[in-house]
Amino acid sequence: MLDNVRIVLVNTSDCRNIGSAARAMKTMGLTNLYLVDPIEMPNGQAQALAAGATDVLANAKVVNTLEEAISDCGLVVGTSARSRTLPWPMLEPRECGAKMTEEGHNYPVALVFGRESSGLTNDELQLCHYHVCIPANPEYSSLNLAMAVQTLSYEVRMNYLEQQSAQYANKATPETSDDDAEQYPLVDETERFYEHFEAAMKKTGFIQPKHPGMIMSKVRRLFNRARPDGKELKMLRGILASIDKVAEKN
Repeated sequence: MLDNVRIVLVNTSDCRNIGSAARAMKTMGLTNLYLVDPIEMPNGQAQALAAGATDVLANAKVVNTLEEAISDCGLVVGTSARSRTLPWPMLEPRECGAKMTEEGHNYPVALVFGRESSGLTNDELQLCHYHVCIPANPEYSSLNLAMAVQTLSYEVRMNYLEQQSAQYANKATPETSDDDAEQYPLVDETERFYEHFEAAMKKTGFIQPKHPGMIMSKVRRLFNRARPDGKELKMLRGILASIDKVAEKN
């Protein structure tokens, strides 16, 4: 399951932070690292700080956009240290660890970390199902990138170990049957739904192309709260298709 947990670093400016993050990951049993448009690629300095985790660096996948890094994920949690204009569903770190391990049995899941100086942009955060904030000391809440990766990776590992203990004690099993499990759509499928939704609303005139406002941001927040599963998303796409037909006739 831990192989399905993906750590995504967005636009990292200092390659030494990438090396430290790789070391933090490996100590918790995580090895799946994605680098989105890093300003400085890992070099000898990064390898030095990675210590025994140079294999994590060597196998890191480099992509141009966050969308590429998470397109095949069923759960994406973005880290955010500050409140945003549009509130988003939030998780505590412990809840985040539980979500990662529960859903990581079914598909890839991602923890997304932003730039050292400014974090993730609002557009990037809107690609996430949930946000997580580490409740650090409000009088001194400065966490560097590797510390944040270490903290949340620890929560993933602790929940994973709890599941393993329960399984071995025959108290519970972390996996659910295909009939009972909620199969959530992957990010790529969800993004196609949002594109379809926006196009349909433009056809009906509900969204004015010249003045779209924050409608789609609020729509994303609404469906992130609801988390429709795969069957429900197909039903919603069917509803949109019927709206398309009526709009085209009119």
